Amino acid sequence: MYQNYLLFIGFVAVIILLTKPLGNYIFNVYQGNKTCLDWFAQPLENLYKKVLGINLKKEQTAMAYLISVLLFSLMCFLFLFAILRLQAYLPFNPANIGSMSWDQAFNTAISFVTNTNWQSYSGETSVSYFAQMVGLSVQNFVSAAVGISVCIALIRGIARFEEKTIGNFWHDLGRAVFWLLLPLCIVITLIYIFQGVPQNLMAYVHAHTLAGGEQIIPQGPIASQEAIKSLGTNGGGFFNANSAHPYENPSIITNFIQAMSIFAIAAALTYTFGKWVKNTRQGWFILIVMGVLFLISLSVMTTAELYTIKPHMYPDLSDIYGQTHHLSNMEGKEMRFGICHSTLYNTVSTTASDGGINSVVDSYTPIGGGIALLNMALGEVIIGGVGAGLYGFLMFMILAVFIASLMIGRIPSFLGKRIQGAEMKWVMVALLISPFCVLIFTGIACTLPGIYESLSNSGAHGFSEILYAYTSAANNNGSAFAGLNANTPFLNITTGIAMLLGRFVTLGAVVVLAGKLVIKNQVSGDSTYTGLSTTSFLFGVLLLFTILIIGGLTIFPALSLGPVLDHLTISQVF
Repeated sequence: MYQNYLLFIGFVAVIILLTKPLGNYIFNVYQGNKTCLDWFAQPLENLYKKVLGINLKKEQTAMAYLISVLLFSLMCFLFLFAILRLQAYLPFNPANIGSMSWDQAFNTAISFVTNTNWQSYSGETSVSYFAQMVGLSVQNFVSAAVGISVCIALIRGIARFEEKTIGNFWHDLGRAVFWLLLPLCIVITLIYIFQGVPQNLMAYVHAHTLAGGEQIIPQGPIASQEAIKSLGTNGGGFFNANSAHPYENPSIITNFIQAMSIFAIAAALTYTFGKWVKNTRQGWFILIVMGVLFLISLSVMTTAELYTIKPHMYPDLSDIYGQTHHLSNMEGKEMRFGICHSTLYNTVSTTASDGGINSVVDSYTPIGGGIALLNMALGEVIIGGVGAGLYGFLMFMILAVFIASLMIGRIPSFLGKRIQGAEMKWVMVALLISPFCVLIFTGIACTLPGIYESLSNSGAHGFSEILYAYTSAANNNGSAFAGLNANTPFLNITTGIAMLLGRFVTLGAVVVLAGKLVIKNQVSGDSTYTGLSTTSFLFGVLLLFTILIIGGLTIFPALSLGPVLDHLTISQVF
């Protein structure tokens, strides 16, 4: 058991050690300071600038920034939709995979453009090499870069005073790709190749087994997609089994690197934020609160998988001395990983809005699966996605400041900015759009006979499968509970709409909020403004409860009908 503790402690230690140097590097990249990768990235940015034909140094207002984000995302959607609909006629398709149906192409294009990477298909049988490389992998880079760009825009909105602009989207996008995502992915890809992850354009291998049968072994450019899949908190797997497949994730070394990659940039951005607002303690405070939520989630999920199966559930199982024992739940988990490597990856994946999985969530205990569901329902703020995690967390932080200030009779202010009703409206839009989509679409789906027929389980567990699907979609996660046939016109369309609203309504609210904050002047030193410390232990406790109550309360009734009821039923409480 001590090895499991060392695994968790080692993972947390690595993330903490990476946070400051990587966060400082991101700060220098966006401040235009000299970095160690200028020789690699600057020529690419120069070419990028010539292709766009625009001045990357000309800053934009919040509205212009948002329009650029939306137009770019629309172009990406149309580009990817066309590739998926025409992939049967495009090159690099040795398996002769046909084109996607319109509803599945619609869902998949939205999924990758929104950084959700929800997959209602099996990658090895539904997507050609060309679509994987030119379509999906490209979106893995740029959708992650969009999240980082919007986060940087919000940081500028908070750090600047009495200005009108929040940066240039095209400049921020290029910096995220050329200075951050691309060079790191090259290094990680090489590590994966040395660990045995394939990277080729070979045709599928037809192997003959000892039993006389034939097995088709897929090939493809897997290592490169794996690198950006994790680093950009995308999660879309090359194979249907995702990171449970030995080609995607062959060992505990690659498993650890993938989990570390998922958290690396999102954690580092907390330090970037602290340094940008000239208060590094604020950045570490944010990371600590995120870390507390992560450790609680990891502990509960791991305990559930190790000890929830109790002796009275299986009285016939006993050792040679007639004594029964607690059983660990290995169903749906790979033997090469075991329980703790599986729960670590699953906790990281669901807290960081990364849809990758290395085990079947549907086979987890109700409590273990319920924790994965709750991680997403909180709004991807426990570390969260690249960029999206920090700006989502800052929404909760501003809300906590607003509540606490009113409780103690102070005018709400955050890092020198007065928080008023206009700002709070956009904060609430950002926080409530995802639970709105989850509850509305789940309620509609539960009334349709066709949805019930597509479930592999009935009762509370079946409800959890539906709830998990829409929670994953609306919160830009993309992981699947399994047991639900998601490739139907209704589910493809409704989960696609949930992904669109969950990503772009939130993103739009954040950019508008940045525009409202950037024009504000710095508040005076009067005690009516300075009575609240946003790095104190007391405020940390308040912030935790704000996240759990506001983020969790909307989903708790649904959880009681799904994982909680499922747990009570299995435990034979009734």
